[in-house]
Amino acid sequence: MTRFPALRRTALAAALLGSIALTSAATAQAAAESAYSIPQDRIGGLADFVDGVMAQQIATREVAGAVVTVVYRDKVLFSRGYGFADVDKGIAVDGGQTLFRPGSVSKMFTWTALLQQVEAGRVDLDADVNRYLDFKIPEFEGEPIRVRDLLSHTPGMSDVGGLTAPTPDKITPYVEWMKTHIPTRHWPAGTETSYSNYGSVLAGYIVERMSGEAFPDYVEKHIFAPLGMNSTTFREPLPAALAPRMATGYQFKDGRLVADPFELFSPVMPAGSGTSSGSDMARFMIAMMNGGALGKARILKPASVKLLMTDSVANAPGMPGMAHGFFVVREKGPRMVGHGGNTGDFHSNMILAPEAGLGFFISETGGQGSYGGRTELTEALIGRLFPVTPAPRIAAPADETLPLGAYRGNRRDYTRPANPERDLKIAAAGANAVTITNEGKTTYWERVGPMRFEQVTGARAGGPYEQLLFHGAEGRWRLSFTSQPHVLYHFVQP
Repeated sequence: MTRFPALRRTALAAALLGSIALTSAATAQAAAESAYSIPQDRIGGLADFVDGVMAQQIATREVAGAVVTVVYRDKVLFSRGYGFADVDKGIAVDGGQTLFRPGSVSKMFTWTALLQQVEAGRVDLDADVNRYLDFKIPEFEGEPIRVRDLLSHTPGMSDVGGLTAPTPDKITPYVEWMKTHIPTRHWPAGTETSYSNYGSVLAGYIVERMSGEAFPDYVEKHIFAPLGMNSTTFREPLPAALAPRMATGYQFKDGRLVADPFELFSPVMPAGSGTSSGSDMARFMIAMMNGGALGKARILKPASVKLLMTDSVANAPGMPGMAHGFFVVREKGPRMVGHGGNTGDFHSNMILAPEAGLGFFISETGGQGSYGGRTELTEALIGRLFPVTPAPRIAAPADETLPLGAYRGNRRDYTRPANPERDLKIAAAGANAVTITNEGKTTYWERVGPMRFEQVTGARAGGPYEQLLFHGAEGRWRLSFTSQPHVLYHFVQP
């Protein structure tokens, strides 16, 4: 994993949100029937463990502020704030009240809303998306995009830009943006994953069209209000009642943290304009792990929640794939699903292990170091709670020839020339190892199976251990990573 230099020290502030019980007879039973039991020594001291990781990050990375929320067996284990919501004013992050931008984690609210429409009989997952639109998405080789292809990020579309607005008066309404930014299509839907912001914008519009309610109104009425998520919204600029609690977003420039204006993602609202708090995200996580219910409130039927977490499309056999909205983080030990999110200023992650009754939400702001910090803390929590050992190393099969060379991700804007500097350059490092060089950084990987290698650079005890797999055939070699089920890398040159 990428590591960044120590550039600034900021103060540490921690605020513990009491362990609020959000239980019902049904959720208690679900917890009792959990298929995976976390040893108490891994749960005990978890808050102190996170304090230690975050103290180190704030001392050695460009982190201005962060929130970390952990739920366990239908309770908020803790929700703590770190660093500053406003560096210049010295306002500390409040782990329960300060608002952060979860970025694409917001998509999980959009997918929830879409499945509510499926439950209501207004949307068929196997239908052509054009059935629900008032404009037309072109077919590719005679094949349409189905609604379920949106959930699995397999619409086969080019990536698109223009996701933000510079100022509130320059916001393009998302419906207008969507109709003027239809991406080109490059392969049949449902065949390979390539993360699509546009696809989730389409999903939000389908919700709006089929419900007859404006998208931000709909999610507030049918998701946020029932769950008591009173600090969560897709609206931009923020409503006056929420704006004072918003953490300032930061970049690191010229050796110091510099405040950025509030980011505006309204042109792609359903894809990532959400704002939320640690305590609100706790409510959503608990509901997701309890079949769509929180106390007496229900936002989805258990079967719909199960679908969100059920495998849909994987780019390679034996590698994690996409579920229906969620990413598959780990298949077993226990099974984990989640979703990450990045804005220009905020870097977030939500991970759920329903079999263990545990979930956590992280959001950090600062310089590029906060991007790496989000990943580092995610891995530290998974490694402590659900540790694994490195895979056994093996010798190269006698008949194996690795397809070494440059690989290019399929998530890009195909209307512009590809940038070879962003390709992954893979070279042999002896008979049983390879290196990957990308944008000036090189990582080392050792063989753990036929065409499969495990990352050594940056690996930490307990894991998770990143793996890659070469797959395909001559002329169409592909490369997949365990942590990237949402993108596929294509061989481009030796």
